[in-house]
Amino acid sequence: PFAPGGAADLTARSLERVLTRRLPEHNFVVEYQAGAGGVIGANAVAKNKNKETVLMIHSLALIINSTNNNATYNLFQDFIPVATLGSLHLVLVTHKKSSTNTMSKLTSSKSPVFFGSSGVGTATHVAGELFGQQAKLDVVHVPYKGASVAVFSLISGEVDEVVVAVASSLTQIRAGKVRALAVLSERRTPALPEVPTAKEAGVDHFVMPIWFGMFAPAKTSRELTGKLYAEVKKAMTAPDFKERLSAAGVEPWLGSPEELAALVKSESARYAAIIKRAGLKPE
Repeated sequence: PFAPGGAADLTARSLERVLTRRLPEHNFVVEYQAGAGGVIGANAVAKNKNKETVLMIHSLALIINSTNNNATYNLFQDFIPVATLGSLHLVLVTHKKSSTNTMSKLTSSKSPVFFGSSGVGTATHVAGELFGQQAKLDVVHVPYKGASVAVFSLISGEVDEVVVAVASSLTQIRAGKVRALAVLSERRTPALPEVPTAKEAGVDHFVMPIWFGMFAPAKTSRELTGKLYAEVKKAMTAPDFKERLSAAGVEPWLGSPEELAALVKSESARYAAIIKRAGLKPE
């Protein structure tokens, strides 16, 4: 349910090649139904009435978007989890010359901290609110039309900090245009080994991996979803497949249907609480 060119697209196209070869009785085609942060595509998969089986590569956004007024899908009734596929690391960045260009300075700020995101209700918006909650800061959200716009607005001094995917911010970090303060994961990322985790930087429970998973409509037979998981598992153990994902900044993460179902359940409860505390209203 995302536009071409992103991590979800690369993951889908990589799987398409593998599954077409391994399951020749099925025809796999990547189709894009982007819009509303993944809501439009998820709605379409949930209500699909075609004879063809439609699979969906979605992310943490599926959970966050379930509070959106435009989301007509039921998170627990309309989809069957097939497999977890991978995750993206997020990083909190500030302007290199900002007065809050270290985590200690940022978290001790007495003034409101303005943070940019890729849009209202997106994962980076929720990440900014979570940072405020865990660091006990007064944060002010400034939405932009995409992560790249938010980063350039940070560089121009419009906001104090931005949470963005590591893969999409490496160029600016390496060029010294922005300073990476912490990654939002349990461990450091190989792409930025010198950057501490949020916990190491002094902010506990500020962990937010952007995971990807494969889902099928609820009407899909368990025989087919079981076969799909078996083939996905084989594909994700291949070194060349892992390399393709890693090149796009995706950390391969294979999980069974049961593990993905448990993840959806736990993430749903967690983010509902975060969104409620932040007072975010469905769009």
